[in-house]
Amino acid sequence: MDAKTDSPAPTVGGAGIDREPFELFLIHEAQLLDERRFRDWMALFTEDGSYWVPAVPNQESPFNQASLFYDDRELMKTRVDRLEHPRIHVQTPPSRTAHIVGSVIVEQANDATGEYLISSTFVMVEYRDEQQRVFAGRQHHRLRRDGASFRIVQKRVDLINCDSAFEAMAVPI
Repeated sequence: MDAKTDSPAPTVGGAGIDREPFELFLIHEAQLLDERRFRDWMALFTEDGSYWVPAVPNQESPFNQASLFYDDRELMKTRVDRLEHPRIHVQTPPSRTAHIVGSVIVEQANDATGEYLISSTFVMVEYRDEQQRVFAGRQHHRLRRDGASFRIVQKRVDLINCDSAFEAMAVPI
């Protein structure tokens, strides 16, 4: 017990936590992106949720330098609106993607508050306009229990080549 709150202390490293519900959640999120169900993907986020793709390795904050993406709910909605527009240049024709999620680790778990930090590796292959691009890295999801599932408080995607030059990226990774 935590003396300050009389609740169980947070588990560091997720020892004894079943990874399967987290893996299934991450696979579901990837499936929504691959099916271009962006509004359903956005609904996975809490009202104060954010989606962050740093522009340099080990970037500590999205506020002290530019990021590839840093979307709060309002910017996510703007991005989704653009992706659904029939004449968005950067998505004509629309991207087709395949996400692979693996190496899921429960980094931190606090069953008392229902907050979890989950890390995983990912590969996303994007095909558009007769070109295929591959994105890979490690992602961190700060999740909050929501009934039998979770909501995303923050998704951070650390691309292994985040500091490379990119053509326009429109779809979420």
